[in-house]
Amino acid sequence: MKKRQEVFDLYWYFACERQNIFWKKINGDPAPWTHDKILQEYKFCNSYRVNDRVSQYLLKNVIYNGNNYNYEDMLFRIILFKLFNKESTWELLSKNFGDILLKNFNTKKYSIVLENAISNGIKIYNDAYISCANKAFGYDRKHDNHLALLDKMFNTDKMQDKIIKCNTMQDAFNIIKGYPLIGNFMAYQLVTDINYSAFVNWKENEFTVAGPGSLRGIKKCFIDKGTMTNEDIIKYMYMHQDEEFKRLNLNFKRIGNRPLQLIDCQNIFCELDKYCRQALPDLKSNRTKIKKHYVPKKDKIEYIYPPKWEISRTIWIMKQLKYSNCFITC
Repeated sequence: MKKRQEVFDLYWYFACERQNIFWKKINGDPAPWTHDKILQEYKFCNSYRVNDRVSQYLLKNVIYNGNNYNYEDMLFRIILFKLFNKESTWELLSKNFGDILLKNFNTKKYSIVLENAISNGIKIYNDAYISCANKAFGYDRKHDNHLALLDKMFNTDKMQDKIIKCNTMQDAFNIIKGYPLIGNFMAYQLVTDINYSAFVNWKENEFTVAGPGSLRGIKKCFIDKGTMTNEDIIKYMYMHQDEEFKRLNLNFKRIGNRPLQLIDCQNIFCELDKYCRQALPDLKSNRTKIKKHYVPKKDKIEYIYPPKWEISRTIWIMKQLKYSNCFITC
């Protein structure tokens, strides 16, 4: 493979600086949390996917909300949430149907609630990534097709019984991607989120899928991949992260003792593509501008993590040590 060294180094700089911003916010430092004008002005995802707002909402409100769920309800809850990927839609459904359980799922009743929301000008989908919107089940409305998909998955096919028996993330990915409206990228996101739960414990770093944004980032970062696939490139970044941070004299501060995982390295390529649109605009792709500017949120996130990661459920503020000591244990 042949690297575009400037962009390759930017990958590690971005990962470290975006993580520094995360820790400075946790520590309560005042803005701006970086001298980087691009990171100040535009919205970028965290270096760790799990730290992003929607992932934290999923953990706290869908998976680990204090209630005990069986595996059927848990998988149903996760996939329902992720198909819309929007906190307000989950809250709308919870308000109308109470605790969301598979046995109470009714496509017609759910459709009425969602249709009423749309009629009132409410967006029910997150635009962070675009889910497939064809009429796979014959409905004109995207949400009706997704509700029919859920019905087929969980009531007709009993997909949950197959997923829970999978030994690897890739096995589960292959089951999920076989359904209409689910592409490779969405299937990878879904198995990642299912793996946050306590019902499966797949190894995270045996399998990855390069999404569309990641492909653009890889293309900017490497002049020639040689014989390596895009997924090989992501695994290369995972395997060499410590030595690259050291080479560039970057003090990357982990969450707990958890290095960047394959899903994180994949996502960082996507964010790198966005960053380069401003930093290196001569590197052309089919995206030329960063869509979203950074807008501070008033509410603070109390970060939690899957207990099996053996990271504390909350990150305490270490004012004396600042954020230099990031080893967090239970």
